[in-house]
Amino acid sequence: MVEPIGLAQLSETLVLGSHEHISLVGGGGKTTALFAFADQLGGTVVLTTTTKMGRDRTDGRPVLFSPSDAELATALDADRTVLAWGADGGHKAVGVEPEVCDRWFTIADNVVVEADGSRRRPFKAPRPYEPVVPSTTTVLVACVGADALGRVIADQCQRPLRVAAVAGCSPYVRLTPERLATVLESDRGSRKDCPPSARFAVMINRVTVRQRGYVDELADLLRPDTLLASVEEFSSADDGGRFDE
Repeated sequence: MVEPIGLAQLSETLVLGSHEHISLVGGGGKTTALFAFADQLGGTVVLTTTTKMGRDRTDGRPVLFSPSDAELATALDADRTVLAWGADGGHKAVGVEPEVCDRWFTIADNVVVEADGSRRRPFKAPRPYEPVVPSTTTVLVACVGADALGRVIADQCQRPLRVAAVAGCSPYVRLTPERLATVLESDRGSRKDCPPSARFAVMINRVTVRQRGYVDELADLLRPDTLLASVEEFSSADDGGRFDE
């Protein structure tokens, strides 16, 4: 049985160290996880994206646009955690190239990157140009919204035809633990572009009592070296009502 955890236990459950480059891919929950890691990791932390993020999603953190290495180091000395983006795109902030994240990992103790987008869908399979994962990533975290489990793929997933193709099924059938595990562990699915030295983790978000059986089944189907965190559904007071990308 997989014991559900609170969001505050995420880093402990994934056994994170003092120098981590975390890339978040997959479905819903990436932004929520990004800020959770910011609170839980020790040392200095750069939060960023290689795609796009909501411009208003700052969590009250200092924001930098295309900072020089010296500017970033100064900001981290003043504030332990900063958001660093490539440009202000209005409603969306534009991310940085993955090589920039690699360089920032030599300046900060930790870097946390949204390396994928899902248009708020709970699960997805990537297109050929997705995700955008920095090469120095130490942990690749595939995010899954629990509301995708047991639901019809076409109704719940972004790019359902790709999810179905990797799972080997029709997009009009339900996303069972077996089908989900197939996509999660596939190099055409959630493990796509995972650096060889990186650990792979799965985070199932907003797990209710109804879905715990699905998560237990999934745990038995994943590779032994896959880390798994089952985050229980939280109240609005736990996360300001946020649960997004």
